[in-house]
Amino acid sequence: MLLRLSPTGRSQRRLLCFFALAVGVQLASPVALTKSSADPLACTGLEPGPKRTVTRIIDGETVTLDDGSQLRLIGALAPRAIDVGAEPGLWPMEVAAREELRALLVGRSIEIAYGGERTDRHGRLQAQVFWREDDKRHWAQGHMLEQGLARAHTLAGNRACATELLGAERTAREAKRGLWGEAAYQVRRADRPSELARYSATFQVVEGRIVRVAEVRGVIYLNFDADWRQGFSVSLRRADRNLLGEFAERPKALEGASVRVRGWIEQRLSPTIDLSSAGLIELENVGAGVGAIDPASARRTRRRPGTVEAPEPRPDPQAPDPKAKPPGLMEAGR
Repeated sequence: MLLRLSPTGRSQRRLLCFFALAVGVQLASPVALTKSSADPLACTGLEPGPKRTVTRIIDGETVTLDDGSQLRLIGALAPRAIDVGAEPGLWPMEVAAREELRALLVGRSIEIAYGGERTDRHGRLQAQVFWREDDKRHWAQGHMLEQGLARAHTLAGNRACATELLGAERTAREAKRGLWGEAAYQVRRADRPSELARYSATFQVVEGRIVRVAEVRGVIYLNFDADWRQGFSVSLRRADRNLLGEFAERPKALEGASVRVRGWIEQRLSPTIDLSSAGLIELENVGAGVGAIDPASARRTRRRPGTVEAPEPRPDPQAPDPKAKPPGLMEAGR
């Protein structure tokens, strides 16, 4: 249960802020608030929703609106104590994200825009959030990501703005700002499966080289070790192959590629991430930085006539459950 501060608990609030600052986390304040440089017009195809006023902050990614409904800022995964097994309500990064969002949105009118499923299993709205100031439109998710107070992610049924979310996050990650300066949120290595196994049921960003690609019974596997029983792997259902962008119709071409993947770690025979449930994959060393694999580009690819990809044997028990939720969602309250 998260620690709740009473309206009159100013001394408690000061104590939490002091604790966060003592370990090097700078909490946001209305005076110190900086504008996001993320382009709110870059993410297209969203469906306009209602305008509402934010009345209360629940956590670093969830707010209460003036009509009593709750809204989750989809695509920006805020840090929580459960990420590292810390005491709920006192984890400095959790406090910092909540206070930044409070300074940013409380008492402000916002514009809601939908890019997929409108509500989650808890009945909360899921949307991109914008506000206007000085005749300019600003993007809440972009701001939180650029400040290093959230990680970009997508869920099945809500994958809008993936490229823009990753771009906003990259600003903070490369500058080691916010959570990216903390060892607890470092990018993990795919060639260390025993280490990844310790992070089961948590959201992680993992980098590595794809050694082998296989497709068995409608599931595509990206293996980061010649022995998939021992090494880290990524899976996705063939129906979701557009997540591979231009490689959707030829996933074998990813063999040898260096990639960055993100999602919830599941422990089967070895650690794995199920992209069909949640997550993203990026190609490394594209241009000057990292290029997200754009699912939209898959619509432009065509299979070469006569090409057949032979799947490699893989036990059926490894296949992900199509109805499974990302691990850790229940525990994190997401």
